[in-house]
Amino acid sequence: MKTKDLIADLAMQTERPDFTPTRAAGLARLAAFADRSGDLYGRCRNYDLGPAHRANVSALSPWIRHRLIAEREVLDITLRTHGFEKAESFVHEVFWRTYFKGWLEHHPTVWPAYQAGLRRQLKSVGKDRRLAAQYAQACAGETGITCFDTWAEELVTAGYLHNHARMWFASIWIFTLKLPWELGADFFLRHLMDGDPASNTLAWRWVAGIQTKGRPYIARVSNISKFTHGRFCPTHQLLTNVEAIEDPAEHLRKPLPAAVGVGDVPRDFLLLVTEDDMQIAHALPHAPIATIGALTTEGRSPLALGEVAHHFATKAMRDACGDNPIIGHKRWAEAIIEACAAHNTKTVVTGYATVGPVATALNNAQGDLDVAGIRLIPVRRDFDTLAWPHATKGFFAMKKAVPKVLASLGFSL
Repeated sequence: MKTKDLIADLAMQTERPDFTPTRAAGLARLAAFADRSGDLYGRCRNYDLGPAHRANVSALSPWIRHRLIAEREVLDITLRTHGFEKAESFVHEVFWRTYFKGWLEHHPTVWPAYQAGLRRQLKSVGKDRRLAAQYAQACAGETGITCFDTWAEELVTAGYLHNHARMWFASIWIFTLKLPWELGADFFLRHLMDGDPASNTLAWRWVAGIQTKGRPYIARVSNISKFTHGRFCPTHQLLTNVEAIEDPAEHLRKPLPAAVGVGDVPRDFLLLVTEDDMQIAHALPHAPIATIGALTTEGRSPLALGEVAHHFATKAMRDACGDNPIIGHKRWAEAIIEACAAHNTKTVVTGYATVGPVATALNNAQGDLDVAGIRLIPVRRDFDTLAWPHATKGFFAMKKAVPKVLASLGFSL
């Protein structure tokens, strides 16, 4: 079937993903999508057919972001269903998230620099009435640009956007509406169920022409019309002659931090479950003597998290922790020390926290844990350890290394 006929057929199919924040729901979505992760995905993935027509994309990102399901599980069923050659596009898409995380691990100063920039821009919003009005209109979906306003509403109400729509939205935000990119990145991070510090920050930098210096992403009317299957054909003047955003800061590459592998975990430990890896217990060789969960939703932004994103994170944590206690953003050290005392252990194991709110919260707690004589062990999955060394520059190096990484993980290609 020709691609245009396939797209027309998919646009007639109603498939709205069930974003229930449980591991079971994520596995069900993965199983339902497996047959489509080969040729269909490769040919049709760039089409945003609307929130009720998601048969051409996996929509797995909310579960993968929190590792309610792991990348290795996704790759396993995909490669068993299609093999690498037929599923190459989807396999590479899985590695994009890993690439962003690895790149930010190599360049950790980018995250605090973004946060500092965001705080400055929020101060500007408080002082500049015109900027405040434009910012409010964009967030409310009241700009008069139909496609943009539709995506703004979908983001807030559904907590999800097609990846291509995210790129168009960011480009219009930065170059047509002339709004600071940091405010847009924050808008996404507050509302996306899959809101991830690495993927979100670096994708907005890429659209702005900061990540790949001098090469901004331009949202074009023809591209939007084609890849929304005619749902949108913007009549508003979208700027196509744009200049990349200047960022004078230098973010030098640093060696990857040390971490313990899954096979080197001692016995008799307290397990700390965080938003970065809610199923780390499944990867460990020993069961913990006790478990606590820890949420960092407040750490995403100085502003309040969107209702949908907050619901997904909190309910997913409850699904991961069962009846075990869950602590909030501001009392990690105190709660961990109390739990260790209650269970007579001085060892805490947690999934490796990538650059972002979880890592910041752990760093803030580290001093008090040291004083209490508690050893905190960040466990890094083999998938990350093998993939991240290839995330130092552009994605091409990662893409080239994918077969080697898969082979090292035991996949037959």
